[in-house]
Amino acid sequence: MSTLFTPITLGDYQLPNRIFMAPLTRARAGSNGVPNALMAEYYAQRASAGLIISEATAVSKQGLGWMNAPGNFTNEQQEGWRMIADAVHEKGGRIFQQLWHMGSIVHPDFLEGELPVSSSAVKQQGALTTPLGRDREFVVPVALTEEKIAYIVQDFVAASVRAIEAGLDGVELHAANGFLIDQFTRDSINQRDDKYGGAVDNRLRFMLEIVEAVCNAIGSGKVGIRLSPTNDVWGIKDSDPTATFVRAVERLNTFNLAYVHILETKPGLELLEESGNYLTPLLRAKYLGNLLINGGFSQAGGDDALKNNEADAIAFGRPFISNPDLVGRFQYKKPLTEPDSATFYTHEEKGYTDYPTMDVVG
Repeated sequence: MSTLFTPITLGDYQLPNRIFMAPLTRARAGSNGVPNALMAEYYAQRASAGLIISEATAVSKQGLGWMNAPGNFTNEQQEGWRMIADAVHEKGGRIFQQLWHMGSIVHPDFLEGELPVSSSAVKQQGALTTPLGRDREFVVPVALTEEKIAYIVQDFVAASVRAIEAGLDGVELHAANGFLIDQFTRDSINQRDDKYGGAVDNRLRFMLEIVEAVCNAIGSGKVGIRLSPTNDVWGIKDSDPTATFVRAVERLNTFNLAYVHILETKPGLELLEESGNYLTPLLRAKYLGNLLINGGFSQAGGDDALKNNEADAIAFGRPFISNPDLVGRFQYKKPLTEPDSATFYTHEEKGYTDYPTMDVVG
């Protein structure tokens, strides 16, 4: 039997397979960030995954800068997530909620003109669509004070508690892809000279304070974290990613997390653009708990990675977009439907909940 189909104990849960659904922003929540029935249908369709990791979900209004992405900082948003959790559980699935604060990637258009925040007053490269138009360029953010850093840590705690109270099974802390936690971790952005800047342990302090506080609030067996050590999205980089991220996973060992999730494309897989060395094997050697990897794997590639002990589970992203029954297709060797990239961030069911299952395509 394929290693992908063997059960795994992940934190507080025994899961039926190692085919996980990666977090995928899909922009179906509406302008108020409230999850809806369409989203509940979408996630329930994919409940055969060993674990669903939800799309990135904002911990506060200040941290939300993606059009029609969800939040979990209001009662209405929480009730929407309760509907999703119930729908997934009715189908026998498990779902963790990925939590993010976008930091300097939030355009002032989302903040009534106020500037976004970051570790330092360093502008990142790029632009996003906002309520006032397309391709709105990022701005120079305000460096957070230590007092305000403490408030954001509590925002992550509050959202984590809301997630568990809504019936979700756990949370994944989004510490990757150039968003706020990553803006503290990597030294191309973090130029602080206080206890949150400079040496690696100082730059990791913000991430580790969040991890510790969330674990204390909901239990470490319900907490995962995502890192992207060589991803240079928005122009973010680190002068020594090996030292930074080896130290990160060494420090994370102390928390007995459900998992650490590494986003990094394996050499030979060209789905994602990465810079620098492939660090996953080294991080695997240094991290003592469950390691989840993501980055363009096929079924065969994922199975080989597990057999070679490169990871404990594989997260699949794009294949789950267009194959709600991906687990079954892998199991029965059925062909995969290709996703329609034109509908990744649209706002209706087309390209979201209308992909056929294998009993329809034969």
